[in-house]
Amino acid sequence: MGRILGLDIGDRRIGIALSDEGRRIASPHSVYQRVGYGPDTRYFLGLAKEHGVAYIVSGLPYNMDGSLGPQADKVRAFCEQLEAAGLEVRYMDERLSTRAAESALIAGGMRRDTRRETVDKVAAALILQSYLDQGAP
Repeated sequence: MGRILGLDIGDRRIGIALSDEGRRIASPHSVYQRVGYGPDTRYFLGLAKEHGVAYIVSGLPYNMDGSLGPQADKVRAFCEQLEAAGLEVRYMDERLSTRAAESALIAGGMRRDTRRETVDKVAAALILQSYLDQGAP
């Protein structure tokens, strides 16, 4: 069956989450500092292989009116690189995921400097958990 890798893709950082093998629970994994399409793609190929990932779920940033904006184009362009390398990518609406992650970390009393290092992987976990809750295949 394989795990699912969840991504929250930004211009400088990519938050990473992984599902459990039963595909019920998403857990924050790490934050990757982007370098460029080639090195980034190789990193995610290795990560997928290392963790037995069946496919990737990427957050897709819709605008509040439901349209797709310029950031969505950037996410899709990156995901096309992953697909060209042989990884399957699916998309999940990520509206407000980063804001929800930040609110949860603030509520938990996390300091601002630590939050900055953590928010992207928590946002990735929220995106992936939403996908899993919809009955991920």
